[in-house]
Amino acid sequence: MSQRIDALKELMRRQGVGALLVIHPANRFYLSGFELHDGQCNESSGCLLLRTDGPDWLLTDARFTVEAWRHWPEEHVHVYGSPRVEKIAEFVKSLGVRELWVETHAMCAETYLELGKSLELRTAPRLVEELRTVKDEGELAALRASCALNHRVYEALESALAPGMTERDVAWMLERLFRDGGAEALSFAPIVGFGPNGALPHATPGEARLQPETPVLIDMGGRLGGYCSDQTRTWWVGQRPSDEFRRTLNLVREAQGLAIARVAPGVSTDELHATAREHFARHGVADRFTHSLGHGIGLETHEAPGVGPVRPTILRPGMVITVEPGLYYPSWGGVRWEHMVVVTEDGHEVL
Repeated sequence: MSQRIDALKELMRRQGVGALLVIHPANRFYLSGFELHDGQCNESSGCLLLRTDGPDWLLTDARFTVEAWRHWPEEHVHVYGSPRVEKIAEFVKSLGVRELWVETHAMCAETYLELGKSLELRTAPRLVEELRTVKDEGELAALRASCALNHRVYEALESALAPGMTERDVAWMLERLFRDGGAEALSFAPIVGFGPNGALPHATPGEARLQPETPVLIDMGGRLGGYCSDQTRTWWVGQRPSDEFRRTLNLVREAQGLAIARVAPGVSTDELHATAREHFARHGVADRFTHSLGHGIGLETHEAPGVGPVRPTILRPGMVITVEPGLYYPSWGGVRWEHMVVVTEDGHEVL
């Protein structure tokens, strides 16, 4: 953790950030190992105050005092009372901090306004996210293990799919499989779509029952050792897949293969997206590709870099992205196929 904090301090110095309040849970965990999640959007387990010219602090409330001591020097753990935001502002001000850089992308307006009553606030660039974009060897090992569990769940799930099951049955089955495999949680609420419901890229599992000779789209992930997996598969349940399904699946898999083949250091993420879209355009189906090609993945299911046409990023070794082209037809369903891919020194590794 100290190396990560040192790297962050260097970024802070370069950009003139003297004092940074880290409130985003994944950033807090990345820098300290303390509490990857908050209970809900109006709660907080705590925050980190990092300064270029003084000691750093972990701020939390009495519920988490002992846990905080396990991850941070006890003499620099500050336990605040209530009202939380007012007490945080008082403590920060007591340290002589007047200009405080804050993660506005992870902060509700009420918190921002309350802090701003007594501190001069500045919007911080996404410095911790910049560091998190490139994974170290420990993170890559965790992501490989998480993705391997995802593969095992798919293997068990594919053979268990049978007509008569509901989408919710499948969602519950995959959650049990992840938990039995050691995952501490799902990465996200699973997507399960039978037939036409597969045309909804983020279909919510419902009471639809699996009929014979039906396409099934499943997007799922588990969190293992703090790190997420995320993969999508689309299968035909039955022995007679339609010609339209076979053609669509082939186009999606071809587009994915073309995009993955381009993954390497120095390549821009918008080029990957364009590769898949251009393949679909050549076959007259680009209008059915309705989302970005993928996203970064790590402590969060969706993190930098985005793999789409907006805000392109140049790939570097250690980045981990998803490549997940899809085509969707409301009349019968959709097809998406997703892999997690590591950018290596000389190319890529498909997990």
